[in-house]
Amino acid sequence: MDPIAALSRAVLLVGALASVATLFALARPGGRWGVRLRRRFVLGVPWGTLLTVALVAAVYLFVQGGWSQWYRPLVVPFRAWSYFYPLGMLTAGLAHSGPGHLMGNLFGTLVFGTLAEYAWSHFPTRRGSESFVSLRTNPFARILAVPVAAALLSVTTGLFALGPVIGFSGVVFAFAGFALVRYPVAAVVLLAAGDLVGLLYRSWLTPVVSASGSVGYSTPWWSGIAIQGHAVGVFTGFVLAVLLFRARDELPSPGKVWLGAVAYAAAQGLWAVYLFEGGDSYVLYRAAGLGLVFLLAAVVTAAATASRRDLVAAIDLSRREAAVGLLVAVLLALSLAAVPYNLLTVDDVAPEEGSVEVRDYTVFYAEGVTDQYVAAYDLPFYEASNVTTSGLVVASDRRQVWWTAASRGQIAFAGRGGVRIGGLGWRDTVVAERAGWTVVGNRTVYTVHLRHDGETTFAYASDPSRAEPTVAGRNVSFVARDTGFSVRVTDGGTTLGRAAVPTNNSSVRVGGLTLRRNGTRLFAERNGTSVRVGTRERYD
Repeated sequence: MDPIAALSRAVLLVGALASVATLFALARPGGRWGVRLRRRFVLGVPWGTLLTVALVAAVYLFVQGGWSQWYRPLVVPFRAWSYFYPLGMLTAGLAHSGPGHLMGNLFGTLVFGTLAEYAWSHFPTRRGSESFVSLRTNPFARILAVPVAAALLSVTTGLFALGPVIGFSGVVFAFAGFALVRYPVAAVVLLAAGDLVGLLYRSWLTPVVSASGSVGYSTPWWSGIAIQGHAVGVFTGFVLAVLLFRARDELPSPGKVWLGAVAYAAAQGLWAVYLFEGGDSYVLYRAAGLGLVFLLAAVVTAAATASRRDLVAAIDLSRREAAVGLLVAVLLALSLAAVPYNLLTVDDVAPEEGSVEVRDYTVFYAEGVTDQYVAAYDLPFYEASNVTTSGLVVASDRRQVWWTAASRGQIAFAGRGGVRIGGLGWRDTVVAERAGWTVVGNRTVYTVHLRHDGETTFAYASDPSRAEPTVAGRNVSFVARDTGFSVRVTDGGTTLGRAAVPTNNSSVRVGGLTLRRNGTRLFAERNGTSVRVGTRERYD
């Protein structure tokens, strides 16, 4: 064991324990905290939240294969692809794309699920009511109601989220929305506490981190957010909380609800409204998104705290009824927006050659093809039919899957990109590998091959590219082929000769030029003149 890492963990443990001990010494709760928890929880423990965490973790470990492949779970078959693929719709809200995704949602569940369960309570809250009088007042039934509600909400978020979503975050947002209406200040405080829990986990796991400046491939952080799914989750929590706590007459002041809603929505990125433009390009509507956050706060505050005074006396419509109706209408509008996309069916557009078939999946590499999900419907301000994608694509007619698993940019940066495919009880992997030449003064020439089960399939070759330098009036062009790379020497529009790119530290005479390869570089030479025309592509 690294002694510095061990010492760092010891410092973390001692510091945390000393800090908590200091808090207890100064606050002197004298058992008050425990009494308060036991008034709401059986034995003072949020059992429903813990059962929910166990359910989500079990799906990752045993359904997605995380037990044996912690960092490489099976993802594709468990996304919410279409209403015509029930398995994905039922599992998407409980499955996750990786350990970071899982742990983030588990921490969020522990924090906001506990507060929501505290607001719900294992015991009846109405004055004079008793436990075990009915199923509704049975503490054990009320405990089980939490994971059951979470499971139902996970299915709901899968059914009404836009696109092939995956993850429990919609339910976490529902927990948070539920808690915000009842305990807005505590919810905002716990938002920071949730970040602290995640930091503690990461600090214990990797107590010492060595880092240096490096070049990497990344997309905007907000491009991976299922913003509509999160909004559906938080509004579902708002609606459930308003209905429950209005009936109990347990609601805070309007100022607290408004402040809590704005702070939470802003901190959790609900303002990140964006559109996909194809490839790796996105457009973020930050100002409009933040404006929607303020409107969100206004709607939930009105629904939670508006009075019973008449708004439209002629139809006996009170302010409270109108506000709650508006809140429900927003939730319905957000949810129904996903229905047309979830009714889509995909077409088989895989090339006749150059693809890999694995059971009902087809994996292929393509560039400039129409994205079958994004391009389904045009909007007045967004011509989705013009959106194209490039990269490693996985498709399945039976599962209604069509997904760019690794973009062209990702593969160009790393030299490879893969996709894990499978179903209940089985999994497989297809990898795309790129090789290419960076042509001086022009675009790169490259090929892509697919590797699966020990076999290699040629998938793609880019167009030829001519190097900018001229030697004795001649130009050198690079040509990608299924068997490798060749060069073509031209003079004006006349081709003088062709040859395969020479191997390392060798040369070839073609079209009056000598092409000499020195490691990763290729030079064109004639009468003592030597210029570099290309460099073998390198990957990070």
